[in-house]
Amino acid sequence: MNDFLTDAKDFLPILLDGVWITIAITGCALLLSVVLGFTWALLGTSRFALLRGVSRTVINTVRGIPILVQLFYIYFVLPQIGITLNAFLAGVTGLGLAYSVYQAENFRAGFASVDRSLIETAQSLGMPHAMIVRRLILPLAIRVILPPFGNTSIMLLKDSSIASTITVAELTRAGQLLAVSTFKNMTVYTLVALLYLAMSLPLSYLTRRLERRFAAR
Repeated sequence: MNDFLTDAKDFLPILLDGVWITIAITGCALLLSVVLGFTWALLGTSRFALLRGVSRTVINTVRGIPILVQLFYIYFVLPQIGITLNAFLAGVTGLGLAYSVYQAENFRAGFASVDRSLIETAQSLGMPHAMIVRRLILPLAIRVILPPFGNTSIMLLKDSSIASTITVAELTRAGQLLAVSTFKNMTVYTLVALLYLAMSLPLSYLTRRLERRFAAR
């Protein structure tokens, strides 16, 4: 135990550098996934068949390709056609795109929970579609969206470790390099696991607080 604590004292500063990069890549990818997911969900509810088809095609395509393959494609293949992203941006883009399809399903379920008669009433009053979404659908749908949104956010945090495969120096990558150089695998990966847990628990707590707040409205 004393050896573990001594090693932890030496290793934590290195691993914490990876933690900040993990938080940054998770936050940026989460924001991108929400924007894209909301877009796919809106297209999926369009009255135009072409836009609905675009939404279904994107969702089915992205969902059917492993996240690791998407990251490799963005980081290694796109430069061959003139689109070069550094490792961090490639990680954010790949994770954001991959998780946008899950966010789209969260939004779709939320939209579907809104009473259709309320939407028809708003339409009969001449409200434009954008205003109906902003003032009616989203406030009512948020209670349905929040629980799966919280779970999706935690999954994204954990899957940010996949970015280590394209050399993003996040927590898992920092742990790998530290374990290779010190041969203290048990200590290093125990600390890595505890740090991921420490990042996940506040997300779970915040989601529960938000759920209770919106449920009380």
